[in-house]
Amino acid sequence: MSVAGLKKQFHKASQLLSEKISGAEGTKLEEDFLEMERKIDVTNKSVLDLLSKTTEYLQPNPASRAKLNMLNTVSKIRGQVKTTGYPQAEGLLGDCMLRYGHELGEDSIFGSSLVDIGEAMRQMADVKDSLDISVKQNFIDPLQNLQDKDLKEIMHHLKKLEGRRLDFDYKKKRQGKIPDEEIRQAVEKFEESKELAERSMFNFLENDVEQVSQLSALIEAALEYHKQSSQILEELSTQLQKRISTANSRPKKEFTSKSVKSTMETVGSNHQNGLSYSSSIKSTDIQIHTVNGKTDHISSVPVSWPDSPTTNGNHHQTEVLDQPCCRSLYDFEPENEGELGFKEGTSLF
Repeated sequence: MSVAGLKKQFHKASQLLSEKISGAEGTKLEEDFLEMERKIDVTNKSVLDLLSKTTEYLQPNPASRAKLNMLNTVSKIRGQVKTTGYPQAEGLLGDCMLRYGHELGEDSIFGSSLVDIGEAMRQMADVKDSLDISVKQNFIDPLQNLQDKDLKEIMHHLKKLEGRRLDFDYKKKRQGKIPDEEIRQAVEKFEESKELAERSMFNFLENDVEQVSQLSALIEAALEYHKQSSQILEELSTQLQKRISTANSRPKKEFTSKSVKSTMETVGSNHQNGLSYSSSIKSTDIQIHTVNGKTDHISSVPVSWPDSPTTNGNHHQTEVLDQPCCRSLYDFEPENEGELGFKEGTSLF
């Protein structure tokens, strides 16, 4: 910074201290200018607050908001174009309902209803995402642009005007000690800054219809969101009423209790049937072949068992069909100890 610049900064600081500490009065501007300055200041604060509060309205969870900002920042650093979306509360609730609804199955009225509501909640989450995109494009981005350009330029003019006023007041109070040329230049720069600031504020305040249009875009997006949400919920309500009617009209099942003892007996019976071979015995007959009085081989052939007792000579014998048995084809005389002798046609059990 040049010596003249340092000197001017000293003049402004000295005048500011004089006004703050000793209560010295500076140059007063007209009421119209001060009113415009007040409105610009309020507008600037409102835009900053609106940007923050609108984001909170669209994305209420501060933890999710912070995580989302961090992930998007990391994506930008890595050069990734795709950004992560905000986890909508409707979508999280819908995923929970869908998971448990599918686990209960379609045969459960409660499970089917959970699936219906879960799908509806997912649709509402998609509609909420559309609201976020619409509000950002038509409200947040224009406001941000307004704050970064128009308001920033006006605030720059006002800051410059305040600096030149301080410089002018310092030199005016020291008239006679400071050359008249410097005072004249200070007056001209002060007037120039005042005109620039006043013109920029006037133009901004006269064109505030643009800000009203942005507010209208916000309300239209919110209205469209609530319309679509209302339609989804109305269809869901109708579907649930149908499920209630179906559940009330179907026949009620009677409760039948099974004791632990009967269950165990059933299981035991099934195991015995699995190990039994009586059914195969009923459909086959065992033939014992002997050669020269000795057993040659045993074979099984299909036979048809009689339903009633058979008579062999004067011997009556009742055949038991549910036990393993065989029928001899020849006489056999035991030759060794422990061998069993039998006659032709004898049934053995």
